[in-house]
Amino acid sequence: MSFDRIDTKILNILQQDGRITNVRLAKEIGISPPAMLERVRRLNASGVIDRYAAILEREKAGFGLLAIVVVSLSLHQIPSLQQIKEQLIELEEVQECLLLTGDWDFLLKVAIKDMRTYTDFINDSLSGIPGIQNIRTSFVLDTLKSETMLPIRTTPERAGLRGPKKSDHL
Repeated sequence: MSFDRIDTKILNILQQDGRITNVRLAKEIGISPPAMLERVRRLNASGVIDRYAAILEREKAGFGLLAIVVVSLSLHQIPSLQQIKEQLIELEEVQECLLLTGDWDFLLKVAIKDMRTYTDFINDSLSGIPGIQNIRTSFVLDTLKSETMLPIRTTPERAGLRGPKKSDHL
């Protein structure tokens, strides 16, 4: 999808503050509230805005451990792969589940309260999924960067420019 300068500004502001009011957003962008509402509705309808959410501080919410878990499968048949994908995404401890190429089939980002909870997760949930051959875990010692904001820029053909200007980034 291509974005003009107004769409770019809207998306960058909404990524920083999803709770901003339509009136305040319109004022910051410099267009009328009805025009702003229409643009945001269009961005929502297009699917470029997936959802709005509150981002919690993991440790303050009681999840003291963050684990990166890589999983390899013993079965690479399409029906069993679909079943495994469905079972992995149902695990409430899994924040992210990525299907990979290479030596490992899945990368899971797992938030858990403590080591006991992690042991239960491995023994009672993950190891019980048929087709999983190998599980390797690394525990996160420190988070140096955790970003949810995508670097949205004005598409050159929509802006009538050769490339984005620095002012296109909020």
